[in-house]
Amino acid sequence: MSSVQTDDKFIEKAMSAVADPYRMSILQEMLEKGAIRCCDMVGLTGLSQPTCSHHIKLLAESELIECRKEGRNNYFSINKDNFKKLGSYFEQFAGA
Repeated sequence: MSSVQTDDKFIEKAMSAVADPYRMSILQEMLEKGAIRCCDMVGLTGLSQPTCSHHIKLLAESELIECRKEGRNNYFSINKDNFKKLGSYFEQFAGA
């Protein structure tokens, strides 16, 4: 698969992942608080644990968030490099 196809697939998955108000609120919480556990996200968003896990899984699969394991806890944080890549994609339209 070429780099362009890989980038297109990333953009498609990333846009799909952020096109949900719950996932946007999860991203906002991560942005404000840094690394955060799924169980903390449940209290912050009011979503059930399974629903929160589902949204976090989709964000992780889109490579917009990263997971760091510490003991029995998984900490999730924003993948800034991939958000920069997503931003660069949209900048091309602003310059056209």
